[in-house]
Amino acid sequence: MKKYECIVCGYIYDPAEGDPDAGVEPGTAFEDLPDDWVCPECGVGKDEFEPLDE
Repeated sequence: MKKYECIVCGYIYDPAEGDPDAGVEPGTAFEDLPDDWVCPECGVGKDEFEPLDE
């Protein structure tokens, strides 16, 4: 699963970690995040994220 980076603040969403503070379980792909999920650092929506090339 790909990691995604917030283009506003640089936060990296790692599917292996999920986002426990938002109730997102580890192993949740970025594509499977709820549509109303926002960046835990700066609060922007999923449309402000880009896939990381690894």
